[in-house]
Amino acid sequence: MSSPPFKKERPLTRRSVLAAGAATAAALGASACSRVPTEDSGNGGDLLERLRALGVVRVGIAGEIPFGYIDKDGNLTGEAPELARVIFKRLGVGSVQPVPTEFGSLIPGLNSQQFDVVAAGMYVNKERCGQVIFADPDYQMLDSFVVRKGNPMGLRDYRDVVGKKAKFATGTGYAQIEYAVGAGVPEGDILIVPDQVAGLNAVESGRADVFAGTAVTTREVVRKSKKAEATEPFAPIVDGEPRIDGGAFAFRPTETRLRDAFNTELHKMRKSGELLRVLRPFGFTESEMTDLTAKELCAR
Repeated sequence: MSSPPFKKERPLTRRSVLAAGAATAAALGASACSRVPTEDSGNGGDLLERLRALGVVRVGIAGEIPFGYIDKDGNLTGEAPELARVIFKRLGVGSVQPVPTEFGSLIPGLNSQQFDVVAAGMYVNKERCGQVIFADPDYQMLDSFVVRKGNPMGLRDYRDVVGKKAKFATGTGYAQIEYAVGAGVPEGDILIVPDQVAGLNAVESGRADVFAGTAVTTREVVRKSKKAEATEPFAPIVDGEPRIDGGAFAFRPTETRLRDAFNTELHKMRKSGELLRVLRPFGFTESEMTDLTAKELCAR
């Protein structure tokens, strides 16, 4: 029996953890599995003091380039881990230890103390704000499409996808699913792939006309492609208004002192321009710098 031309795939992860990440996690052994008690002290938590005493902070990552991942040599990198190294060093914590997991397991893993902080470029939204507390965003982000060279269907936003009945793909758990459905793309018609590399492959092979992701991931993934290109970034329309997302570090709700100390250093880096210098090697530009706050994003 022939399969439908555009079917929904069910990969295991949202942002696939690289194979090297799994190897690194295994090598970390018992130290990665140990848990630092973080019972609320009644005064904003005492995790920062505990981390200073240990000299290491465990960060949850989800294997998405360029946000937080293990590279081909088994090293932790990405915009969020590199920023974590800078800020936690200034807070008196000298080492950053990765704990790779699936994207959907980041918040449960944080709240069950499998790691201390989420360092995965996680978008701040109202639902997540009910489960964790966020630092202020370290970047803002528009959407963009991966399309075939020359953009033959003229796809520039989600309305174009609907109007031209384009075969639409995006990543597992991506915010772009919600934006596409909100614009009128039937959810059952969306091709779900593990990550932006799989999305590029889907477009290059013709299985999809368009792959939607963040502006930074699309422009990086097509850099060496001879068959595909990234469209100009755009703001999706949500409830009639343009939506600009922001990504940030997440903390357990009891750990307000750690979150506030992190924010203090982040704001210094924003003001001095150091934040862009840290993020630039991962494809971030001046247009991704932001003054958005977690409070603003949680209220939307």
